[in-house]
Amino acid sequence: MSGENCLAGLKILDLTQFEAGPSCTEALAWMGADVVKIENPKVGDPGRSSGGKGADGADALYFLQYNANKRSVAVNLKDPRGLELVKELAKTADVMIENFAPGAIERLGLGYDVIKAINPAIIFCQVKGFGTGSPYEKNLAFDMIAQACGGLMSLTGEEDGPPCKPGATIGDTGTGMLMAVSILGAYVRRLRTGQGEHLQVAMQDAILHYIRNAFAYMERTDGKAAPRAGSKTVGGGNPPIGVYPCKGGGPNDYVYIYTSAANPEHWTRLLKVMGREDLLDDPRFANPAARTEHREEVDRIVSEWTIQHDKKTAMERVGSATIPAGAVLDTRELADDTTFLDRGIRQTMHHPAVGEYVMSGWPVRFGGRPPEVTAAPLLGQHGSEVLSEWLNYDPSRIADLKNNEVVS
Repeated sequence: MSGENCLAGLKILDLTQFEAGPSCTEALAWMGADVVKIENPKVGDPGRSSGGKGADGADALYFLQYNANKRSVAVNLKDPRGLELVKELAKTADVMIENFAPGAIERLGLGYDVIKAINPAIIFCQVKGFGTGSPYEKNLAFDMIAQACGGLMSLTGEEDGPPCKPGATIGDTGTGMLMAVSILGAYVRRLRTGQGEHLQVAMQDAILHYIRNAFAYMERTDGKAAPRAGSKTVGGGNPPIGVYPCKGGGPNDYVYIYTSAANPEHWTRLLKVMGREDLLDDPRFANPAARTEHREEVDRIVSEWTIQHDKKTAMERVGSATIPAGAVLDTRELADDTTFLDRGIRQTMHHPAVGEYVMSGWPVRFGGRPPEVTAAPLLGQHGSEVLSEWLNYDPSRIADLKNNEVVS
């Protein structure tokens, strides 16, 4: 059984934009929630033009990535009738979520106290850059700001180099996933007790969740800030650990090899793979402490072997000896690997304006298959059907709202 029916009947009123909020609601949409995205009638979610519109004004691919499987209703929130319409939708919703600038939802008259008064059982969710009580709670934040202020950049980069932003949007999508899990928890309780909830998550706070190991390292050593460790783990790890160059010389022709201090066999197996059995009894490499003391020599020995092989061959040979190893694959290589399509991890979105667009979906399998990816909505595409289904509006009432530009 696929995952699309897991959350069937769950109504989510989505007032989020860009990525942190939309990634949360998209995950729930993939599992069957009816996510209705409320957008500005003129421009919609700013993500629709992020990086530039496509051919013939089609929505940006960025928008497609984070808004699959949703419906769109374009409502003029500057019109009192538009605000009342959103309140009516909120009254029937199970979940309402927003990630506007600090204070904006309250200024609109759609804050938690207002919505709770009309729907006491609602799960009202807010995603912000900084948390309530933070000295920066009124500041705006995007992914990279959260990564900087949440400690992640301080841990990322070469040991003697400047801090660096990780490639993954952990501040945005990582925060969205924490909110999605929390919504599910609150919804399960609501089904049991009828109790609503006010959920708040700050992107800075979410980053602290993802770097817990760095705090543990800091606290078990000398109390100083956890350092950058390049491609190694926090604290440097047990050599050999990190990326090693492979044949080809390209920017991603590397293989990651990890030997665990908890399993001394990793090192001895690696020596056998490399044909360096002569080093099995070498006291310089006899244990993790000795190899750490001679880290540069260890890295040289491993690099001399990896450079003779392409990265996939190196990964296969090291991995077949039950040593953790991974070729450094770039987005082109991953996109060209048809096994991701075969397994449904990447799927084709059939979009009415963009056409056939292949994207990564929800990676969790339900009964052996990930949920199906359907098209991200055109701006206001589902206004009539949502007002009919959620509010039982008849066609003449919907036409009146359209004629008066309350919805479009």
